Amino acid sequence: MPSSKPLMTQSSGPTSTSVESALRTLETESGGINALAAALRGPLGEAFAKAIDLIRNAKGRVIVTGLGKSGHMARKIAATLASTGTPAFFVHTAEAAHGDLGMITTDDVIMALSWSGEQPEMKTLVNYSARFAIPMIAVTSNAASSLGQAADIVIELPKAREACPHNLAPTTSTMMQVAIGDAIAIALLEGRGFTALEFAHFHPGGKLGAMLKFVRDYMRTGAEIPVKPEGTKMSDAVMEMSAKGLGCVCIVNAANEAVGIITDGDLRRHMRPDLLTASVDDVMTTQPKTVPPSMLATEMIEVLNTRKITTLVVTEAGKVVGIVHLHDLLRAGVA
Repeated sequence: MPSSKPLMTQSSGPTSTSVESALRTLETESGGINALAAALRGPLGEAFAKAIDLIRNAKGRVIVTGLGKSGHMARKIAATLASTGTPAFFVHTAEAAHGDLGMITTDDVIMALSWSGEQPEMKTLVNYSARFAIPMIAVTSNAASSLGQAADIVIELPKAREACPHNLAPTTSTMMQVAIGDAIAIALLEGRGFTALEFAHFHPGGKLGAMLKFVRDYMRTGAEIPVKPEGTKMSDAVMEMSAKGLGCVCIVNAANEAVGIITDGDLRRHMRPDLLTASVDDVMTTQPKTVPPSMLATEMIEVLNTRKITTLVVTEAGKVVGIVHLHDLLRAGVA
């Protein structure tokens, strides 16, 4: 008896149309980024370098300001700068005239974002910058605008078509603003030699924070370490593996130095009738990979992935001080 259920057919109408729209958007915005890169290879490069020098030599902070969509991008740029070692915060252009100008000092640098460069609300900040000789960097598409004329340095973004079919909704333009902001933040980061350890100070929470902790924050220590001395019978080593539940046992010499490791894989590879009466010396993998407790978690994960292993022995001054297992990292949200 034939089924009464309708046949499922793949719809190519709405899905295809939406995907084509998405691709047009991405291609248009990519065109804006490519135009920005080309401009940086030309005249824009000199202005960009001057802006980097100005920010790097400033005694104070970078005050990033904007209104509307440019304001949203300015807030993101300020956050990126601050998280990568350049003190910065966002001041809303409209709120500046209502008391927020007090947040800006003569040691600061103002970075003002305005695509047109003609927002009336920007006049208050422009006047304040001029009155107290606070240097201003304008990020705009019109160097001849009021903002561009008032600024000390103009980062003139190339004009590009918005992804909006009416060429109205800020899309490509905001993408270019945030891209130049990222470029400024990374240029400053690389220029000062900002390290992963410094980055960790500003990112203690979430997965980033977890990845920027150290091996010592995740390793098992003391009685939790599955360990047996050289010459131990395999029956005792297997019991130790089972008791500690890490699927391995570290083999040490009389000086507590790691000379080998036995894993579940080693047991399978050496399976034979007399395995339990054999010595660990005959079964262990010698020269196990070790890491120091001071290694960053990100580097530790790279070691695990590169060597395709799940366990690392932690040593300090040659002595075994801990063990790290991939499952512990997964539970902590690191891997």
